[in-house]
Amino acid sequence: MMSSDERKLNRAAGVVGFYTLLSRIFGLIRDMVVAGLFGSGMAADSFFVAFRIPNLLRRLFAEGSLTISFIPVFTEYLNIKGREDAFKLARIVLTILSVILAVITILGVILSPWIVRIQAFGFGSSGIKYDLTVLLTRITFPYILLVSIVAFFMGVLNSLRHFAAPAAAPIFLNLGIIGAAYFISPHCAQPIVGIAIGVLIGGVMQICLQIPWVLKEGIRLFPSWEIDHPALRRIGILMLPAVFGSAVYQFNQFIGTLLASFLAEGSISWLYYADRLVQFPLGIFAIAISTAALPSLATHVVKKDHNQFGNTLSHALSMVFFITLPSMAGLIVLGKPLIYVMFERGAFDFQSTLMTAQALLFYSTGLWAFSGIRIVVSGFYAIQDTRTPVKIAFIALVSNLVFSMILMGPLKHSGLAFALSLSSALQFGLLILFLKKRIYVGNMKYVLVSALKSAFAAAIMGFGVHFINSMWLVTGSDAGLWVTVLNLMVLVIIGVIIYFAVARILGCRELISIMHIFSVRKGLSK
Repeated sequence: MMSSDERKLNRAAGVVGFYTLLSRIFGLIRDMVVAGLFGSGMAADSFFVAFRIPNLLRRLFAEGSLTISFIPVFTEYLNIKGREDAFKLARIVLTILSVILAVITILGVILSPWIVRIQAFGFGSSGIKYDLTVLLTRITFPYILLVSIVAFFMGVLNSLRHFAAPAAAPIFLNLGIIGAAYFISPHCAQPIVGIAIGVLIGGVMQICLQIPWVLKEGIRLFPSWEIDHPALRRIGILMLPAVFGSAVYQFNQFIGTLLASFLAEGSISWLYYADRLVQFPLGIFAIAISTAALPSLATHVVKKDHNQFGNTLSHALSMVFFITLPSMAGLIVLGKPLIYVMFERGAFDFQSTLMTAQALLFYSTGLWAFSGIRIVVSGFYAIQDTRTPVKIAFIALVSNLVFSMILMGPLKHSGLAFALSLSSALQFGLLILFLKKRIYVGNMKYVLVSALKSAFAAAIMGFGVHFINSMWLVTGSDAGLWVTVLNLMVLVIIGVIIYFAVARILGCRELISIMHIFSVRKGLSK
């Protein structure tokens, strides 16, 4: 029998997951459009490097630190001091944040040549590829200002238990890029510039989506400059180490991009496209559950209900493993035909499919760790502990660098993907170990048993799908696009049936929660 808190978490995760699913679908369409127009050549490499820089800053200063630093303090004000004081704090944070972001944006545009030299050292300091990357970086850099404001609104609305608008926001980024690809790129001397302009258009649309919901909650957006507000110091203390601690995944990707710039042309793009496929299940379920869990965990800490904190955390972990482990098996078994369907057209050829599939295989092995980290980090920030994740993040960062240097020789770009998976597994284990020393984290024995059951069911599913695919159903270029799409749909359905059947035989109680989440999505889609 699910507790009321588990039901609330499932409901919120269902809302976030539903809109995130739509966002990921549009994101894949966006990537299909970019892949078809630009493939994995010079223009694509330049754009992915340029876009990754503001994207990295987004994870560091927005979703990766601002949101998870702001929500616990804002939640405390809501529960103890009331909405008026909490909304006043929100206006102060928004005012100061906007000023800081404006300065960062101006500096970023000015310093773009040096930023590119650091991010993609292998591009050199001159030449067509370097100059194009600098131009694209200057165009996309203001996105950090736009998306950080979106992240701030997301923190406010999530704390107020409103999850739909923040989760739907990335859809508009994808729509902006897709629209720019067809309506702006053809009119640019360098067509890839149109894609960069689309990033900014998408950022503006994301903000416009949030504002009506913020106003509806009663928050007025006029400036409020109160630099000595006591809550600002607490948010700052949480945020400064969070810039590094909670975004080690992005730092690791930075290392991967830097090292990949020394490998064969296309390596950066192959890693990017593989990562996009891994981000699909990661975003729909892991990020959805962690986003829904953080306000609940913070509320339990404020109310000093440590038992409920632990129960919520362990429930979130068991849920995320129940979903990501079969997703991992599916990506490993069906990676190549998925890439063929999603990307292999236009400038994206068969060789690009093979190279991307290799990266996807090694990224997929770390999907469970990427997901678990999102949940456990939320637990640390709910108790307002940022120092411990920083120490662990540093260990993970160093280990990723060491693994990358060892593996990039024999495995090339795939070695960089595998290094990230290995370092993330180490990071997750250390996070759990140290969180247990700070607060009750629930029944970890149950989480382990649940994960083992899920892994066994996922393995049976993976072998079953692989057997059926190799014996009866043909996928890939030999079968053609639409036959592959149809066969993939059949294989996914068969895989889901096998997984759920084995999970039921094993007595996985997460099945009930999954049904509850899907009932929420069904209600939203009506």
